[in-house]
Amino acid sequence: MPKTEVLFYREMNMPKKKKGTSDAVEILHRRYYQGRPERIAQLEEARTEDELARKIYELREQAGLTQARLAQIVGTTESVISRLEDSDYKGHSLTMLKRIAAAVDKRVEIRFISRKTKLQPA
Repeated sequence: MPKTEVLFYREMNMPKKKKGTSDAVEILHRRYYQGRPERIAQLEEARTEDELARKIYELREQAGLTQARLAQIVGTTESVISRLEDSDYKGHSLTMLKRIAAAVDKRVEIRFISRKTKLQPA
């Protein structure tokens, strides 16, 4: 076989190169999430937990309350409020969320979103 045919054969079987990027989020997405639906599901769950924890913190801060004072108002302990504001905490109850909402003169609203909705970049 002539040398040029061998090169052509190798070029045909080589995987296509992905378009290069310097975007760190895109690089991480490609490396750890692209083509891995179970990881994407875990990321979505983590983002949801983080969003809830941040919302509780923001509501408390906007109301000018300390964790201790909010705990007093809703009838729990400061450590419970601290856990609720931790994005790793997975024990949120609707009852507690309603009590927190009432303490800061808000109400809880729940939405159900299609699982097919694309995950938005952070």
